[in-house]
Amino acid sequence: MRAPFFFAMCHLLLAASLLGCTATMPLPRQAIELNAAGALALAQGDLQGAEARLSVALEYSPHFVEAWVNLGYVELRRGNFVQARRDFVRARQLNEDLPAPHHALGLLADDEGEGVEAEAHYRSALKVDPGFAPSRANLARLLYARGQYENAREQFLRLIAVAPDSVDGWFGDAESLLQLGREREAEAVVDRARDRLGERSELSILLARQRMALGEWDDAEALLAPLVADGDRSRAAAAWAWIAVARIGKRDPARAREAAHAALAIDGTNAVAAYATRLIAAARPPLPTERP
Repeated sequence: MRAPFFFAMCHLLLAASLLGCTATMPLPRQAIELNAAGALALAQGDLQGAEARLSVALEYSPHFVEAWVNLGYVELRRGNFVQARRDFVRARQLNEDLPAPHHALGLLADDEGEGVEAEAHYRSALKVDPGFAPSRANLARLLYARGQYENAREQFLRLIAVAPDSVDGWFGDAESLLQLGREREAEAVVDRARDRLGERSELSILLARQRMALGEWDDAEALLAPLVADGDRSRAAAAWAWIAVARIGKRDPARAREAAHAALAIDGTNAVAAYATRLIAAARPPLPTERP
């Protein structure tokens, strides 16, 4: 049984904002410092402080592309899509040979639910810079969400090539293989990722899912059990949710229900736990292992 995997959208505000200060003429030191300070304030959620710093950076240098992109991110975070688009378009007009403005327009289209437009902008960013990891990750995510698993995998493999120390490419490659029914290949990808990145809870969850795809329910639960105490609440909820799925596979609905409830108590929006709960409810009359 496979459930959909939801990739987090890669806004990567700092990574997309501090790529360097390419412009047609040297930038004033003050503009560079203010842009960096504005990007940091934005990442910390201080939108007013970010806007103030970025506005002064643009006073120093009105053609500072990255500062315009960051100012657009401020408006995007506020939900002011119209002004965000103006800022991103202004940045692109100033220099189309930087990936950041194209990527930013892709994020805006993503937030507006315009997947086709978002894909076009991500591809434009990659045409400028094939090594721009945020756009590569988001393009792969869009293709995965459409069920284009082979095409998504191609992009995840390219992401691994340019950012081998990021978990996203490895994770996406293995996820795509799982959806294609190629469990053993997915397991090999996870093994290579663990060799490179070390033990990561995300990889343990993925490995457990591979075990479940092969019907190895006990092994899957054993991999997940240590993660329920993860300090990251979303990962702990994910571990409980997949334990619920493993227990359904073992035809132990009572304990599966307990695990699903534990997941939802941590994260009431966990899609896997909600799915497991629906499966258990649909199993009436009681399964043979559940007392009537």
